[in-house]
Amino acid sequence: MSGIEIWDFRSTSGHVSGNDLVGFHVEATDGPIGKVDRLSEEVGARYLVVDTGPWIFGRHVLLPAGTVVRVEQDEKKVYVDRTKDEIKGGPEFERDRHDSDTGYRERYAGYYGPFYGGPVV
Repeated sequence: MSGIEIWDFRSTSGHVSGNDLVGFHVEATDGPIGKVDRLSEEVGARYLVVDTGPWIFGRHVLLPAGTVVRVEQDEKKVYVDRTKDEIKGGPEFERDRHDSDTGYRERYAGYYGPFYGGPVV
């Protein structure tokens, strides 16, 4: 799976820039994980923040846009190519720190990058 830029939506995902995904259900490869709470369309830093609800005790997780394999507008669903355990094992999303922390991308790239042939940080 090399060649995937984790901070950009795949051209095959069906996501069109400007389409709001907030409120869409998110499906991991092995089941539902929550709903999109926030979407960043910033060039070079596209991502989803997913509210996992009771699945992992109300935690929010950040998923780089490259994890998205398909967006179904009619179903209001986003499908990602990671398992629940892989998502649960990712860096914790801390809303208060995230907005002021420029190093967040390195933490997520270090975790998600190797899934796509990126360097291990």
